[in-house]
Amino acid sequence: MTIKFHNPKSVSVAGKYSLGVEVPRGARVLHVSGQVGVDSAGKLQDGIEAQSDQVWKNIGEVLQAAGMDFRDIVKLTVFLTDSRFIPAFREVRGKYVGQEPYPASTLLVVAGLADPSMLVEVEVVAAKP
Repeated sequence: MTIKFHNPKSVSVAGKYSLGVEVPRGARVLHVSGQVGVDSAGKLQDGIEAQSDQVWKNIGEVLQAAGMDFRDIVKLTVFLTDSRFIPAFREVRGKYVGQEPYPASTLLVVAGLADPSMLVEVEVVAAKP
């Protein structure tokens, strides 16, 4: 029982992500709520790089609590409040989700998040056979 990544050559890929990910029957699936750049003390980090790094640290903590790690992520959805943040976010993401096979991914630029000072939010789905 393995997770399969589907990237047909007939479809263009514009980044480091997979076009499709197939989770086998019987796998454990974890849905991680959207994480923002707030640390365990409730402090929002300053700037897109620091908030992005905190987002991934928070995701890592949730994954660890479920006996998983970043390699188990099969889908991620990213919400950024400004398209100019894309390169910085991708740079930080690469430190945590930096090796193939990459998860399926969607990136949205939105008008705002729950707090106007929040610049990024990420939700993930992880699976472990």
